[in-house]
Amino acid sequence: MRKVVYNPQTLDSSTGRRAPGAGRGRRSPLRSSPLAVAAAHSPARAAPASTAPLPAPSPGRRPERPADGRVAVDAQQAARSMDSDSGEQSEGEPVSAAGPDVFSSKSLALQAQKKILSKIASKTVANMLIDDTSSEIFDELYKVTKEHTHNKKEAHKIMKDLIKVAIKIGILYRNNQFSQEEVVIVEKFRKKLNQTAMTIVSFYEVEYTFDRNVLSKLLHECKDLVHELVQRHLTPRTHGRINHVFNHFADLEFLSTLYSLDGDCRPNLKRICEGINKLLDEKVL
Repeated sequence: MRKVVYNPQTLDSSTGRRAPGAGRGRRSPLRSSPLAVAAAHSPARAAPASTAPLPAPSPGRRPERPADGRVAVDAQQAARSMDSDSGEQSEGEPVSAAGPDVFSSKSLALQAQKKILSKIASKTVANMLIDDTSSEIFDELYKVTKEHTHNKKEAHKIMKDLIKVAIKIGILYRNNQFSQEEVVIVEKFRKKLNQTAMTIVSFYEVEYTFDRNVLSKLLHECKDLVHELVQRHLTPRTHGRINHVFNHFADLEFLSTLYSLDGDCRPNLKRICEGINKLLDEKVL
C-alpha cells in the first residue's frame, strides 16, 4: 500500500483540499524523459576521480599570410585537386543561364575556377579568366565537335577537359611551379602552338592548301609537349584528359569535316580563324 505523507503547506485549512498552485513548482524537463525514469530506478554510479572536463573547441586558425599580404598557396596541390569531380557540374549536358541547350565555355571556366579558388586566395589566379576572344573560339569548337560527333554530351566533355587542362597549366605557370628545364618546354610549346595556329588560319584563307596530315601532326606534337611539361605535377587522370582533347582535334576525319568547302562547319571555321588572327595580333599566341 502506498504511504501518503501529510504536508500542511499544500492543503487549504478550511477545505482540506490542495491549495491552488501549491506544490506545482517548475517541473524538471528530465522528469518526463524515459532516460530520467530509467536513471531513477538504476543504482547510482560514482564518477571516476580522474574524469576531466571536455576541452572547449578551439577556434579555427586562420592561414598564415606571407609578407606580401596574400594567403600562402600550394599551386601544385590545387591543380591536382581539380581531378576530383566533387562539387562540380556533372559530366552530363551543359547548363547555362540561357537554358540547358546553350553551351558557354566561359561558364565552364568559371565552374572550374570556383573549385580552385576555394583552395587558393592568390590574386593572380583570381584574375585568370578566359578572355572573350578565346571564349568565342571555344564556343565554335564546341559547335563543330557536336556536329561531327552527333553527341552533345561528348562534345561538352571534350571542351570541359580542354578548359580544365588550360587552367591547371595556368595555375602552375603563374605560381612559378615550373623548373628551369620545364620553362624551356614552355617556350617550345609556345612556338609549336603559334606554328599550329598560323597553319590553321593559312589552310582556311588559302584555298586548296589544306593538308589534314600536316595539321594533325602539329597537334600531336603539341600534345607531347604538354605531357612532358606537366609530367611531375599532375595526375594520370589529367594526362588522360590531355589525350582526350588532342586526339579528338587531331583526328583526320574531324579535320576533314571542319575544312570541308561545302560543309556545315565552314561558317564556324571562319569565326575560329578570325579569333585566332586576333590572338596572333595581340601576341597571345
